[in-house]
Amino acid sequence: MVDLDTSVRGSILRIGEASVVESFVRIKFSGGLGDVVIGNRCNINSGTVIYSGHGVRLGNNVLIAANCTLAASNHEYEDGERPIREQGLRPSKGGIIVEDDVWIASNCLILDGARIGKGAVIGAGSLVRGEVKPYTVMGGNPLKILGYRRGHEPHSPPAKARSLLAQVK
Repeated sequence: MVDLDTSVRGSILRIGEASVVESFVRIKFSGGLGDVVIGNRCNINSGTVIYSGHGVRLGNNVLIAANCTLAASNHEYEDGERPIREQGLRPSKGGIIVEDDVWIASNCLILDGARIGKGAVIGAGSLVRGEVKPYTVMGGNPLKILGYRRGHEPHSPPAKARSLLAQVK
């Protein structure tokens, strides 16, 4: 059973063709006016929670493993004289953008301002709060580069050049 809140502020939930949102996923419209847009052929596994906040956009063919949290907003907290719950929310850092063909492994936390590039892989238990370059394999807290997807290593020839080189051999 998927737990889909309805927005009282007019935010939109759009789920693309052939996408699967597993049981026990929660999509909650809170913390801003952003939409939640899930591309085609995505899979979001059990226990994942998506807070709309300033907006969450998933490209096509995105895989999100179990128990991840995507939180596209953050509480204001700087005034030590007032309770945090009375301070509202911090300004947007741009929401969360996950480009096409990304795998986010289990137990990851993705925060407002995260932009995960095409083809990237995020290792289990990682914290993402900034930019992840396309086709990198990253993990940890703090997040660090663990490697690259084959054919996208730094200084490797582009795919077309590799194809031509293979034909020559």
